Amino acid sequence: MKLLVTANHTPFIAGGANYHVEGLVAALRRYGHQVECLRLPFHYGETQIERQMMFAEQLDLTAPNDVLVDRVISLQFPTYGLHHPAHVVWLMHQHRVCYELYDPKQASPALAALKPQVEAFDRRHLGGAKRLFANSPRVAERLHYYNGLIAEPLYHPPHQAEYFTCGDDWGYAFYPSRLEPLKRQMLLIEAMANTRTPIKLLLTGEGSQRRQLEEQIESLGLGNRVRLLGHISEQEKRTLYAHALAVAFPSFDEDYGYVTLEAMLASKPVITCTDSGGPTAFVEHGVTGWKCEPCPQALAAALDDAYAHRAQAKQMGKQGREAYCAKKISWHQVVTKLVYSE
Repeated sequence: MKLLVTANHTPFIAGGANYHVEGLVAALRRYGHQVECLRLPFHYGETQIERQMMFAEQLDLTAPNDVLVDRVISLQFPTYGLHHPAHVVWLMHQHRVCYELYDPKQASPALAALKPQVEAFDRRHLGGAKRLFANSPRVAERLHYYNGLIAEPLYHPPHQAEYFTCGDDWGYAFYPSRLEPLKRQMLLIEAMANTRTPIKLLLTGEGSQRRQLEEQIESLGLGNRVRLLGHISEQEKRTLYAHALAVAFPSFDEDYGYVTLEAMLASKPVITCTDSGGPTAFVEHGVTGWKCEPCPQALAAALDDAYAHRAQAKQMGKQGREAYCAKKISWHQVVTKLVYSE
């Protein structure tokens, strides 16, 4: 089949979304399909977003340049606004600042005016898709709550899932992620100041909050226990997973959360929060990790529990790996659903 995958392109900003897009295209090609990926430039800003929605709605990809496309699979806002008779949407997330991240007290007049436009756009195009999938139960929940639409959750494996391994723990909690407010590294560092055990914390990634995190670590006197490692390679990341005691993932209302799945593949228990969204669908409290209230004291208690009961933490990690395998997460399942479902 000739398949077209649509997604966004944001220059010089990388993240899990790129792995999602590239993983899907590669999987479709492995199964013998002719695949092209159309990535539209995405710019933040209310006026820019209005223009991008209008542009997407003008795209008819039924037969570009007289080449018949059998199916279009859209992943991101606003690319799912295009037209095709066999249009399938596998939703990563909506334009979140117009939904669960919208604060009417803080919103500018431009954002307040954009919000109903985005909601109407989503109802038209997500509601009109031939099939509608979400990349996690949390994304499906939001879609139902805000738009009254039903999407089937469809999981996919993390990048290079087959290379994750488990080694002896070296007494640290590991958190790889962008250093941004929604990822809540500051909350985790504050939790470290409340621990009673000598557990250490390794943070990797870059982002807008690096300076604030450095200052917080210094002000709390945690320089010998909390380290910011910056950007690391995928191989280095897998090594840090392999030797972690536990993986911390206290992010706020995550869409899917590769960190959870990567931790489970590495047989490591996950420390997350009750409001962390996507990870809560995978973490079973007391079995594969901890689901804590989003406060420093609760996170500190989980960190101390992992350190004080390391054999139990190791067993929880094994159970996490088993839980991941039981879900049969695979690209085969994804391709089957997206390409052959009617």
